[in-house]
Amino acid sequence: MKLDELAGDLLSVGMPAGVGSFDIGGLSADSRAIAPGDLFVAIEGTHADGSTFARDAVERGAVAVVASLTSATEVDVPVLRTEDPRRFLALAAARIHPAQPETIVAVTGTAGKTSVASFTRQIWAHAGKAAAMIGTTGVTAPGRTEYGSLTTPDPVELHRLLDELAGEGVTHTAMEASSHGIDQHRLDGVRLAAGAFTNLGRDHMDYHETIETYFEAKMHLFDRLLPTDAPAVIDADGDFSQRAGEVARGAGRRVLTTGRNGTFLSLKRLEHQRTRQVAQIQHGDAIYEVTLPLAGDFQISNALVAAGLAMATGTPAEVAMEALGELEGAPGRLELVGATGDGAPVYVDYAHKPEALESVLSSVRPFTTGRVVVVFGCGGDRDRGKRPIMGEIAGRLADVVIVTDDNPRSEEPATIRSEIKAAVPQALEFADRREAIAAAVFMLKHGDTLIVAGKGHEPGQTIGTDTLPFSDHEEVAKALEALSA
Repeated sequence: MKLDELAGDLLSVGMPAGVGSFDIGGLSADSRAIAPGDLFVAIEGTHADGSTFARDAVERGAVAVVASLTSATEVDVPVLRTEDPRRFLALAAARIHPAQPETIVAVTGTAGKTSVASFTRQIWAHAGKAAAMIGTTGVTAPGRTEYGSLTTPDPVELHRLLDELAGEGVTHTAMEASSHGIDQHRLDGVRLAAGAFTNLGRDHMDYHETIETYFEAKMHLFDRLLPTDAPAVIDADGDFSQRAGEVARGAGRRVLTTGRNGTFLSLKRLEHQRTRQVAQIQHGDAIYEVTLPLAGDFQISNALVAAGLAMATGTPAEVAMEALGELEGAPGRLELVGATGDGAPVYVDYAHKPEALESVLSSVRPFTTGRVVVVFGCGGDRDRGKRPIMGEIAGRLADVVIVTDDNPRSEEPATIRSEIKAAVPQALEFADRREAIAAAVFMLKHGDTLIVAGKGHEPGQTIGTDTLPFSDHEEVAKALEALSA
């Protein structure tokens, strides 16, 4: 693609003569990924200024560099200027990789994004669509399942992936939209058919200055990324639901609400059972009785948002409601891994935020006749303020609390544990997560429920700069096997 075609209208300053005819093979903000003939985009990041890597990019074959209006970039190739290099990167990536599935939806919120994206994909598939999801657990599409590590991939990877999915015949894609991804313009250039908001709680306070700026970042899904004719599906039962609806309506978007207080899909009755829920859901004048094969209030909330997205993009209501009865939970989201010989269930859940931990512990209480036992920790190099908050939640909602390591990263693990235990001094403490899980399994009695929280689907534990193989699922299975031996 010619540079003028790729970037001409995205620049704040005109190109030097002759530069527009350069052939561009690809682009990247990572100098290490540059190949001969590529365009390098210098992004001013949190920890480093991309312009410092421009020379390395040129040495690797970059034919031009795009930088901000103010960055000092001195290289021996043309430097093109734009007001916002992040947005430039995303929009240019959409031109390099132009194909996209016909119908794409994005869901934002503190908790539930993965489940909503997964459920939406499953509902579409039930309706006969070639559907995919992109999110924290990776990519799931017909014929492929790939683990990922970012909720919202970088824009070049995202647009390459969308182009690839479209080429494979995928027509419908549900994706997660993190606050980081929205704020950093990773979704710019994605042609959205609908957007959704689940809820808002404390998270990413190491990135966002306040809960207000965190909320505002998520709302840019509606007031900036979503086309004016695309609907916004909003869970009506959260503390920020009304405000989210006001933002979407104020931006001219049509709002469809779901949940107990929803008007598009209204939850009229819910009966909790041990591994499923029976719900009555109203849409228009019709009432559907649905048996959702998943436990937990949050699961029905997420399922209704997913059904709202599917219906807003053309799936008939009766098909969507039928699909709810066949949903499989997203990996590591209140996932039943096994049970003791006495029938005490063990669940693995990704809850690593205060509201998510409160939700999952509250969800298992209705069908727990004995004790609720929880194993959890908090990640290092992240929001320290949530540690005592999560400790208080665990102490209030669980009968037995075991504090252990999550992903300590560069922090001292004992310090993280002590900051949690400040709010729950009665908690048991194990530095080794493997030992903590085994101890929890071995103390279970008939009627008890165990939640191993924090890592969910993750296949590794990050200690220092190393990520070592570790799976909560595998450790639970080993402990249950040892218990039964």
